[in-house]
Amino acid sequence: MELYKNLVKEYTSGMFGYATIGIIGQSCIGSAAVMLIFMNDDISRNLQMIELFLVTIFCMGFNGAVLSQQKGKIQFNILAISVFTSILFIITNMI
Repeated sequence: MELYKNLVKEYTSGMFGYATIGIIGQSCIGSAAVMLIFMNDDISRNLQMIELFLVTIFCMGFNGAVLSQQKGKIQFNILAISVFTSILFIITNMI
């Protein structure tokens, strides 16, 4: 929990720089997740669309939070969820 508090404090202190890096980073991770979702032929088309929807929504959610100038803690939480979701789908589609 201490790590989380330190990361939120660091993010909010340099929010403009970290938001820019966050947008670029999570967009790259999200696009890799989408590529792997489409490359995976072992799952049904409906499941692919659900995975695609989740990755897209969370990535767009962070971008929207930055553009609407939400508080730093909210932006950081959405960024963490977005990156976690993308990494989760990358791992599940590589196996």
